[in-house]
Amino acid sequence: MLFRSKNAQREKFERLAEQAFPSVYGTALRLTRDREDAHDLAQEAIVRAYEAFDRFDGRNFKAWLLRILTNLYINKYRARQRGGASISIDDENVADPVADAGQTPDRQLFDGLVGTEVEEALGRVPADFRMAVLLSDVEGMSYEEIAEATEVPVGTVRSRIARGRAILRRELELYARKEGYLKESIDNE
Repeated sequence: MLFRSKNAQREKFERLAEQAFPSVYGTALRLTRDREDAHDLAQEAIVRAYEAFDRFDGRNFKAWLLRILTNLYINKYRARQRGGASISIDDENVADPVADAGQTPDRQLFDGLVGTEVEEALGRVPADFRMAVLLSDVEGMSYEEIAEATEVPVGTVRSRIARGRAILRRELELYARKEGYLKESIDNE
């Protein structure tokens, strides 16, 4: 009986994780802006979630999993800020990928969903604001779900989304003006 219960829990976790994984990986990719880092971050989040699945309250698996991902990302970001960049011993003598970065399937999918210009502009939005905008506008999460996932008050979520969108809007407007999609207004001349 004990084994059947454990197996049922594992199957439930696998089913939920499989449904949420595209969102988890997409969010990780947008946060890290690196395919390999995103893969590692998403996998680590799945492993942590599996280890803690007995503590999952059953309400919103995707939000719970994104909170784990968010916490991992923040912890890794803070560690990098404190310790500086470090190179893994595994990175030595690593062969370059066969296809260039623009031809990898996940890259083509990501570029199809979010244009290069938007991706670059989003990369210039500070991490906390970028995370809130991604969870809201890309993942479609409510303010309450984002607050739960990022462990900040709802008011902070609203503020971060507003500021993140404003920064993103400014960056995209600068790009549009530079490329001639928008003309300089009389006020700016």
